[in-house]
Amino acid sequence: MRILGLDLGTNSVGWAVIEGERSIDENDKEIHLQRIEGAGSRIIPMGADNIKDFENGNSVSQTKERTGFRGMRRLLERRLLRRERLHRVLNLMGFLPPHYAENIDRYGKFKIGTEPKLPWTQDAAGQWTFLFMDSYNEMLSDFAKSKPQLLTDGHKIPYDWTVYYLRKKALSAPLTKEELAWLLLNFNQKRGYHQLRGEDDIDEDKQEDYVKAVVVSIDDEGISKGKHWYALHLDNDMVYRRPSDVSLDVMIGKPIELVVTTKKNKDGDSYSFRAPKEDDWSLMKIRTEQEIKKSEKTVGEYIYDSLLNFPDQKIIGSLVRTVDRSLYKKELEKILKKQSEYIEELNNPEIYKDCVNELYQQNEAHRANLACRDLPYFLVNDILFYQRPLKSKKSLIEDCPFEKYNLRGAEENRSVKCIAKSHPLFQEFRLWQFLQNLHIIEKEHPVLQDSVQCDLFGNKEKEKKSVQYDYDATCCFLNDDAAIVKLFDFLNDKKEITQDDILKYFKIYVKNSKGQKGTPEQKYRWNYVEDKTYPCNETRALMFSYLEKAGVSHEQARGYLVEIAKRKNSPEKATDSIELALWHILYSVSDKEELKKALTRFFELNPMPGISTESLANWFVKAKPFDKNYGSYSAKAIAKLLPLMRAGKYWKKESIDTHTLERINKIIAGECDESIKNRVRDKLFGKIESVDNCHYLPLWLACYIVYDRHSESGDVQKWENPADLERFLNSFRQHSLRNPIVEQVVLETLRVVHDIWCHFGNIDEIHLEMGRDLKLPNDKRQLYTQQILNREYSNMRIKALLAEFIDPRFGIEGVRPYSPMQQDILHLYEDEALANAGDMPADIVAIQKNLNSLDKKPSLSDVIRYKEWIDQKCCSPYTGKPIPLSKLFTPAYQIEHVIPKAVYFDDSLSNKVICEAEVNQLKTNMLGHQFIAKHQGEIVPLGMGKSVKILALDEYEAHVKKTFASNQGKMKRLLMDEIPDDFISRQLNDSRYISKYVKSLLSNVVRAKLDDGTYEQEDISKNLIPTNGSITDREKKDWGIKDIWNEIILPRFKRMEEIDPEHHYVSTNQSGQVIPIMPEGINLNKKRIDHRHHAMDAIVIACASRDIVKYLNNESARKNAAISRTELQRIICDKDSSEGNGNYSWVLKKPWPTFTQDVRTALQNIIVSFKQNQRVINRTSNHYLHYENGKKVKAVQAGQNWAIRKSMHKDTVFGLVNLKLKKQVQFNVALKTPKMIVDNDLKVKIQELLTLGYDAKRMKKYFDENKEVWSDVTSKKVEVYYFSEEAGEHYYATRFISDLGSYLGSESSKGKIESKISKITDTGIQKILYAHLNKYLEHPADAFTAEGIADLNEHIKELNGGKDHKPIYKVRRCEQANKYAVGQTGNKSKKYVEADKGTNLYFAIYVDADGKRYYSSIPLNVVVDREKKGLSPVPETDEAGHRFLFSLSPTDLVYLPTADELKSGVYALPLDKSRIYKMVSTSIDKKCYFISCSVASMIRDGLEFESGNKSQMSLDGNKIKETCVPIKVSRIGEVVMLNGEKI
Repeated sequence: MRILGLDLGTNSVGWAVIEGERSIDENDKEIHLQRIEGAGSRIIPMGADNIKDFENGNSVSQTKERTGFRGMRRLLERRLLRRERLHRVLNLMGFLPPHYAENIDRYGKFKIGTEPKLPWTQDAAGQWTFLFMDSYNEMLSDFAKSKPQLLTDGHKIPYDWTVYYLRKKALSAPLTKEELAWLLLNFNQKRGYHQLRGEDDIDEDKQEDYVKAVVVSIDDEGISKGKHWYALHLDNDMVYRRPSDVSLDVMIGKPIELVVTTKKNKDGDSYSFRAPKEDDWSLMKIRTEQEIKKSEKTVGEYIYDSLLNFPDQKIIGSLVRTVDRSLYKKELEKILKKQSEYIEELNNPEIYKDCVNELYQQNEAHRANLACRDLPYFLVNDILFYQRPLKSKKSLIEDCPFEKYNLRGAEENRSVKCIAKSHPLFQEFRLWQFLQNLHIIEKEHPVLQDSVQCDLFGNKEKEKKSVQYDYDATCCFLNDDAAIVKLFDFLNDKKEITQDDILKYFKIYVKNSKGQKGTPEQKYRWNYVEDKTYPCNETRALMFSYLEKAGVSHEQARGYLVEIAKRKNSPEKATDSIELALWHILYSVSDKEELKKALTRFFELNPMPGISTESLANWFVKAKPFDKNYGSYSAKAIAKLLPLMRAGKYWKKESIDTHTLERINKIIAGECDESIKNRVRDKLFGKIESVDNCHYLPLWLACYIVYDRHSESGDVQKWENPADLERFLNSFRQHSLRNPIVEQVVLETLRVVHDIWCHFGNIDEIHLEMGRDLKLPNDKRQLYTQQILNREYSNMRIKALLAEFIDPRFGIEGVRPYSPMQQDILHLYEDEALANAGDMPADIVAIQKNLNSLDKKPSLSDVIRYKEWIDQKCCSPYTGKPIPLSKLFTPAYQIEHVIPKAVYFDDSLSNKVICEAEVNQLKTNMLGHQFIAKHQGEIVPLGMGKSVKILALDEYEAHVKKTFASNQGKMKRLLMDEIPDDFISRQLNDSRYISKYVKSLLSNVVRAKLDDGTYEQEDISKNLIPTNGSITDREKKDWGIKDIWNEIILPRFKRMEEIDPEHHYVSTNQSGQVIPIMPEGINLNKKRIDHRHHAMDAIVIACASRDIVKYLNNESARKNAAISRTELQRIICDKDSSEGNGNYSWVLKKPWPTFTQDVRTALQNIIVSFKQNQRVINRTSNHYLHYENGKKVKAVQAGQNWAIRKSMHKDTVFGLVNLKLKKQVQFNVALKTPKMIVDNDLKVKIQELLTLGYDAKRMKKYFDENKEVWSDVTSKKVEVYYFSEEAGEHYYATRFISDLGSYLGSESSKGKIESKISKITDTGIQKILYAHLNKYLEHPADAFTAEGIADLNEHIKELNGGKDHKPIYKVRRCEQANKYAVGQTGNKSKKYVEADKGTNLYFAIYVDADGKRYYSSIPLNVVVDREKKGLSPVPETDEAGHRFLFSLSPTDLVYLPTADELKSGVYALPLDKSRIYKMVSTSIDKKCYFISCSVASMIRDGLEFESGNKSQMSLDGNKIKETCVPIKVSRIGEVVMLNGEKI
């Protein structure tokens, strides 16, 4: 038989195939493993940032950034579409000026190469004129009245402000048609922020206001909670308290801006303050909207009046950035209403009809809807402020496992979608489930009778038990239907419930006695998590809260919600309750205005006596949207299950559906029915005798009655061959798993399994281990990551303490700072001290913080203080005696497992305590509580004349409860007198969705066939064995695999020892073996530096037999286990006494004698394979459903556009600049353009000679004869100006502005400064800077110091030829780089971008006739252009005409032939694995980087290889690109092609 082991990680699949055979002996059911058939690692390349985000619990999407950009592009496209629609309507109405209308085509788009501005027109002379000068002059007269000095100082008022003047004017006076058209286009450009319902998350009990106040005085309130607090008294009588590290006295008399939150409480209003930054979005929104509403103006009026008073402020930044869309909409409605009085076209029905027909020629239904409207409504609601509803996300909702439906004509049934959790039906369903699972536990129940107890080894002993712990007392409180219904009614009106609420309901809650502080000790608890809040009927509670706020009593509300809701169109069909109908409205409608309308209509049909419809609608419109979370079943399935789960007055026989009733009657009567499986009859045997017994049933039983199954899969299938698996992969729906990283790993795993199946044959068993990150949802991954960080900080503190304690001044014996065991001991010691501490003193908190820090070490006195503090807190749990820190690391004290390892494998800190060594030996394999019960009061000698007394049982229990009150897990273990089965089950079960899904899929490969010819019905096959990391680690340790791994990676560490002699990378262990070690300061796991560790783990996982899994996951610790843990240990383990101290340990037997050596060989022969994704572009396509011959089928519509699958370029857009530069040319060349000569005297002379008819020869003769005057003129050296664009040199203006001082002040020579000035894009500024530099000819370095720049700006008018110029502090410079245009037409041809990092996907290698290699990196834009034309991505010849040899892309593998192989042209097979490299990247300068295919990460970045885990050179010092040949490797690491030839 064949076993497949799989190790699934975040971006890896490790696999191994182990061959074995079953024993002939019928009593021996174990499989005897024989050899490793194959193993490998499949890597899914992924960025380190993506992996880190995923592990940290951040939702990861590899297309998230691209989707964000696409969203922005769509916003722009929709704005342009609105503009085009508006153009068509305005053109039809005749509102557009001629210069604008003539540049618009039939569909409202600007003609190619044009983009006119409506308010600006150009006359015949090319002069631009503002079209609305009359309105502009009217605006100037307003400014002359409010700010006369603004105009007298020569300041210009921007023409664009006229639009705000017109928006104000339009509310009271007529506008021209062109002015109104400009306003409408302005509203299209800026129409406000549309806030969907719930986005603001405003609590109706809270009110946020913007306050601007002056600080009057400040009080120093001293230090509290480690911070210095100040009270700022404001001029509005408010007091704002805030912490600060520095004195705030400088704020007195200055204004501050605050957001004040007023919270309404029963005892009065309370205030909280928030001082946001100036650019804070919420501050701007609150401030702007509050001021607009307070002013009672429209947005346009508010902006215009603000500009009149404060013309220096920015409109977009300060005034209109965050204004709600509703305010814009109201303003435009007012404007159009007023302008309708003056402009006839706005009231003309014929023009309105033509406008509607223009936009909706083919949409008759929408034309009919608009028929009763008018033009202002059409402009506002249908063009400018229309927003389409959000697309349905129904496809992302999970399918119900029970219910299906059939589309008309569809070949197969489809699953019904699961119900929303906020649905009233689900709320009731969840509540009945909660009730059925609820248990009230009495913590200590008195027991009077004698009991016979067996210890873990079957020895009976009689003892008197006075107390039974965790007694189930539920039957004392819920003993009949009436009690159950009463509790259901109590919970059904509540939003949520806690343990305290339940205890108070049953009147068993213990209150504090007088003067008692803290939380009282409760005698009862529930079986749920004690400090967690659980939901009840949240939907009903929300409706109650708003009905009560509207003035409805609780009893009235309860009666109102259960009434049948009336329907307007068909009242006879009304069946839904008001609660359900109201939920539908609140759940479905997202727009606030639409919600208000829907609620008003609903309450008009279903009025509440005495309460106005408007009041009810106003309250419910404030309701926050329900969360889009979904249950596990559909509404249809829950409607069938609920009647069997209800009890008392809520149970009705009539509610049970007909089909379910028939099944119940057949089950009771024992009637034969093939649809009722035998397992259902077995599970229901003796549980129901009649239909009247079918109430208050648990969910699992109801599922068996209604659907014949519960946890079993509804569509069990068995993949008979690899083709079945391939069909599943081809039909897999993308994004169905919601998380792209998990989906990618799952699909790649199935592809690897497919290839293994094809290569090795049938697979009989699969052993699976999934990485924790894959199984956990986002929030759990975040929590887990935080726990890891906390553990790292704690480890740092422990190591720091041990390093300090080694100092002899502390008097602590036997300290070894780097001993993992001693670190564990100190962990436990410190944890118990912290548990006993209550509130930690502030100085201890500070010392702990310093111990966590790498850069701030505690002083000696701090460590002494910390030592004394924890020294007083830690005691032995079994004797209650203090454990002195000075003896903690001596043999006198040992780590003790509360639940012994021999009984239950749990090596976590929560299962460890520190106790006296002699007490530990006496305890042996007993649980802590059992040990105390047996040995209480005994005196245990410690040696040296000392002894301790074991605590009495009641003393022990009291000590444990007091000491470990804050560590419930450890307290439970210490008080256990047996291991509960549910405690083991929690460890064994892995019910996480992804884990179950993967196991379910893989079960289809190995599903067992039953005797009746059918396959297993369970979702998870018995032939799929899940394991975990602790099992794998134990196997590797016992089988010597860790030593093998050290041998494999040792050469890399030896090489690092030579490269970096300052650090130690190898060491010698006690056996004299050289082993690799990580130098101090490198936080890297040795295992993770090589990709082959995934295969190593997979080999071990495949060899984890059922018995090993049972032994190590504690299944054998169950009371009813088929084989005891001790017997199992004797079967699968050997005794090992290699430590030489007289003790022995149990070590797992190796799978076969040569297993360790075989693992080494298998790992050395692995070629790591990498998933590739070099798809660059493809045609867009539209997948849709349609009917053919009455059947609904899938179809694909091929598009004409291209979808580019990679990032094309970086975000920054550059402009091409044409710079005037200098260069030296020959004399003859300079004569062709004499005006460009730099030397002015020479230029004048040459122009004079040319006028006299001199040619080049005579000019040279002239200058030779006059050398004394023209000594610097030669025939080879004349400096001239030239323009970069004409010379084919491309310079691009950078987006970032440079500080003048930092840009030029760092240079000292005149030549270098001039060179930098020439790179400034503004030639006018260049001229000024050159003139300024010429003033500092003797000391050019001083020209652009702080003093030099001050001098520059002081004389800037003089330097600019007597013309005014703004002071120069910052300049925009340009750079020469390899960039390309975004497009070929319009503005795109003038916008240049730079290729994004990692977009050079092809490195081409060419050869000449002699076999010499030439190289080229092919940019992505070139690849895209070629593929669009149907060509291969890489040109067949390079620019020099050399022949194409082959190309490489990232993750491609190459083989580096030896000298002999190069000479002979014959490659030795199998290939030397150490000479196989992976291509990492290529750069535009024709460099190509590689790394050994097995290397996962560097030991030390930048030293072992080049930074970024790559190198151009092989390990033996040869350039890889010069001799490498390409190889192709299958998913399972088999070489299928070498140098273009199949193998």
